[in-house]
Amino acid sequence: MSSLEHEVNQLHSEICAGLADPKRILILYALAEDSKNVTELAEYLGLPQPTASRHLKLLRERGLVTSQRDGTSVYYSIADGRIIQALDMLRAVLADRLQNQAGLIESFTNDSRT
Repeated sequence: MSSLEHEVNQLHSEICAGLADPKRILILYALAEDSKNVTELAEYLGLPQPTASRHLKLLRERGLVTSQRDGTSVYYSIADGRIIQALDMLRAVLADRLQNQAGLIESFTNDSRT
């Protein structure tokens, strides 16, 4: 197995799998604003608390969030702010693709009218 292939496999299993659910991405964006406990996250995102807990567990296992106990509460934070930068880049790629698709549709619609 090549070094690149090994690195891509590791990237997929550790990071991409953590990002595979839109709710987990929303959790990361929420934590980018400030550390939150599971109750705060569940309320903020309108999720049942058990669902938020499951997503946080997976994100923690993948190394995307860290946790810190404060009394009886556990607060979660982004492990590396670059993950938000990467997500923002992916969102920009998606926005460009959607804009290009809209332009193609508009062009096709205009061509069919003439």
